[in-house]
Order: sequence, then C-alpha cells, then structure tokens
Amino acid sequence: MKVIITDNYQESCRIAAEMIRDVIAEKPNAKLGLATGGTPVPIYKNLIKMNQQGEVDFASVHTVNLDEYIGLEGSHPQSYRYFMDTNLFDHININKANTYVAKGTGNPADNAAELEQKVFENGVPDLQLLGIGNNGHIAFNEAGNHLVAVSHIETLTESTIEANARFFDKKEDVPTTSITMGMRGILAAKMPLLVATGASKAEAIRGLLTNDEITTQNPSTFLKLHPQATVIIDKELAQLAGVQ
Repeated sequence: MKVIITDNYQESCRIAAEMIRDVIAEKPNAKLGLATGGTPVPIYKNLIKMNQQGEVDFASVHTVNLDEYIGLEGSHPQSYRYFMDTNLFDHININKANTYVAKGTGNPADNAAELEQKVFENGVPDLQLLGIGNNGHIAFNEAGNHLVAVSHIETLTESTIEANARFFDKKEDVPTTSITMGMRGILAAKMPLLVATGASKAEAIRGLLTNDEITTQNPSTFLKLHPQATVIIDKELAQLAGVQ
C-alpha cells in the first residue's frame, strides 16, 4: 500500500485530482469509480478547474458511483445523483449517459444487481476514489461481524447516520438504508485511492495504516489486500493516527 502524507488537506485534494487527471491522460476513455460526501468535494473542484483550463478531458470518460440512499429520487437535493451532478458533472464536459449512480427508488434488490453489473461492465474502474467513515466504513460497507462481497442493501449504523445528519435539516431525515458497492467491486478497481482528513478518522486510519491486521470491524483494512491501493492523508491526521 502506498501512503502519501501531505502538509494539509488542500494539498491532499490537489494530489488526488492530479492522479485522476493522469489516469485520464493515459487512457482518455478511462472508467472512474467515484465517491460522495464531504471528503471529495475539493477534489472535484480541482478537477473542474483542470477541465476548464484544458488540462483534462472528460468527453470519453465513464463513471460509476459507490452508493445511493434508498428512498431518494435522483432529483432530491440529498441524493447522490444530485450531489454528483451539482458538484462535478454539471461543470465538466462529461456525457451524463456515461455516468452511473444507483437508483434510490424502485426495487432495491434490482437496483443493487444493476449496480453490480455496472461495476464490471466494459471492465473494472481504472481508479476508485474512496473516503472513509469514522468507523472505517468504505462506501456504505459498515463495520460489523461480516462484510458483503457484492453490491447490496445496507442498513446504516447510528454513527453513520449521525455523521451524515449534517447534510439534512434534521437527523430524522437521514435515510437508514442504502445501496452500496460491495467489497469485491471496490477491490476489483485497478487502483483504489482513499483520501482522509480530520480527527474523527484517526482511529480508522490507525487500523488501516499501522498494522497488518484485516478486520470486518474496520472495513477499510481490506485495502491492505490490494497491491495498488493508495492512501492520502495530511500530516495532522497522520500524527493523530500514529502514522510515520
């Protein structure tokens, strides 16, 4: 596993955006696995700027997202389809027909099966962008006694609901279930790229980077199985997590 420690979160996001840019430069029709939440927003802002300045061309790029809340239409302001449109897709020259975010409405089992198909359709993602939850979850693969290999319906833990409540008017509005890519799909990517910042992530990052253990109680630790996995953290988080 490659670990990059930066001076600050802004530098982390710039480096992550440059890595995505370089993947597309090498393969103009690259397939990207994308993430939502607070962590990737500055990364997407960097990519938008790069696109506007002619540094990166998304015209032939395909994308697939990690997850979506069950019960939210794509037009809902807190849906991940809406997030991706407003934070990235609306501002770059990508063909939205080549972007995929799982459906939040309709039959959840069918929607999960469709996500699984899209992960592997025409090849696996060349790069999979990841954040990490306070409990070590990646996508919505929650910490617990087991993990699920394939895309599936996940019941969100109380800590995840609390963490995501900041995006809603009140905690009660946060959906309690989601469709998420499973661990097989995440680890199938040619290069998983995890970016993290903040004291709340220190325990999870400590488990990921300071020992060789793999545990379902910290799903991010399964990235240790991937030879091309890359983790970018800032020096403040590195110090809190005990990462040298």
